[in-house]
Amino acid sequence: MSAIQSLCTNRSAIILAGLLLAGTAAPAQQFVLFDATFTFTKEDADNSKPSKSHFYVLGKMLNAERPKDWTSPVDYRNGTVHIRAEVIEKPAGGAPTTWTLCYIPNKGEKAGYGCTGTEVYKEKGVYERDVKMTSFWQNDNIVWEQGIKEMHLVMKDDSGGSGHAHKRTDPEKFFPTKMRITMIQVAKGSKYDPKLVPNLPEKK
Repeated sequence: MSAIQSLCTNRSAIILAGLLLAGTAAPAQQFVLFDATFTFTKEDADNSKPSKSHFYVLGKMLNAERPKDWTSPVDYRNGTVHIRAEVIEKPAGGAPTTWTLCYIPNKGEKAGYGCTGTEVYKEKGVYERDVKMTSFWQNDNIVWEQGIKEMHLVMKDDSGGSGHAHKRTDPEKFFPTKMRITMIQVAKGSKYDPKLVPNLPEKK
């Protein structure tokens, strides 16, 4: 083989390898676990089952393309979750409110679930925060290699874990409310990018 033929052959091999790499999609570094818009009334809170003050994110409400294993090939378990809570409607009065956001796994240990939450808010608006997946309550009670099957969203006041909204003697300060809650899972070492989340309004 001549030097020219050898050069052409090597160049073709490099081009082919480049095309193969270009055609291989890189693993996603973030995904939307769910994006739920809902109205929640006192009647809803009193009658939600099996637990009161709960809004259940089940079935098709969860992203069907969420990974079965949150540790590999992309490590979401040791990443962060970006929580976006949009308070669309809320009664006047500025009563401090929050939502506890509980991961319900396909397989758990000990208590069998773990919870993070939104910021405490008093008025309508958009409230965002990033939470380390290794920092929230009972995050180690979930077998992350087996994935998440549903999410439980619990409406509360700011008094602590047992401050469920349906127990309040002044429910008119909490209900009805309309929320859009979005949870975006971000891989370890990556940074949340709002441009990758569908249907978010542009920040002014």
